[in-house]
Amino acid sequence: MNNKSGKAISAVVRYLLLIAVSAVILVPFYWMITTSLKDQTKVFEFPMRILPSPAVWGNYAEVFEAQPDFLLHYWNSFYIAVVVTVGTCLFAAIAGFAFAKIKFPLRSVWFLVLLSGMMIPAEVTTIPNFIWFSKLQLADTHFPLIVPPMLGAGGIFGVFLLRQFFITVPNELDEAAEIDGCSPWTTFWRIMVPLAAPAFATLSIFTFLNSWEDFLDPMIYISSSDLFTLPIAMKLFTDTAGTAWHLLMAASVMATLPLLLVFFFAQRKFIDGIATTGLK
Repeated sequence: MNNKSGKAISAVVRYLLLIAVSAVILVPFYWMITTSLKDQTKVFEFPMRILPSPAVWGNYAEVFEAQPDFLLHYWNSFYIAVVVTVGTCLFAAIAGFAFAKIKFPLRSVWFLVLLSGMMIPAEVTTIPNFIWFSKLQLADTHFPLIVPPMLGAGGIFGVFLLRQFFITVPNELDEAAEIDGCSPWTTFWRIMVPLAAPAFATLSIFTFLNSWEDFLDPMIYISSSDLFTLPIAMKLFTDTAGTAWHLLMAASVMATLPLLLVFFFAQRKFIDGIATTGLK
């Protein structure tokens, strides 16, 4: 077997493995989409059809009839995820720039102290945080879903990510900006922020995804139905009579669309950020 044939066989095996892994990953999505178009009585029919016949598109409209506040819950999740994403990127960029480019006493020590905060499990701080927010009368609000994620483990991860990116930016750019009379703040906004677009895309995807899918925090802090987010709203499709799977899957499809759109529009910058962050 010559070298060319060996490479061809290796490529075929590699692609077959990728197809097999992709199929396993896509099966849940296939079941979700097909179930969202089925009648309730045919959700668990066997043998399962490849495509539902007939397709019940009315299930998507029925979601809003079964849960009149579903659109409000959708909006709650959307605006919380957007605010958390923007706030995390801003906080992480400022702190990451300071740790990467500004010299101050014990800079490395403070950075290690900051990173140590990521080692504390969220479950350990859940009860103290709930007591604290309750005393501040912020328990049944969106405040605990917005501020702690920006300044907690997600924000710390963002600081690490942006710091690693800013370290890769040549110091000559900072020095040239300083010679031209730019302050550190001006250098940050006019030079560093535009260069960090790949890192921002990476952090935005991770942060938006985590906020959009967060179930534990809304479950703990939110008790008013008008403040529910999508993960809590999904739970409402299950009652003592069972689960309305066709409606739950239709709602899940609608809940998945923003995640796909965010990744679709940021995928190139996301891949660039993963590939280049932390590399000289």
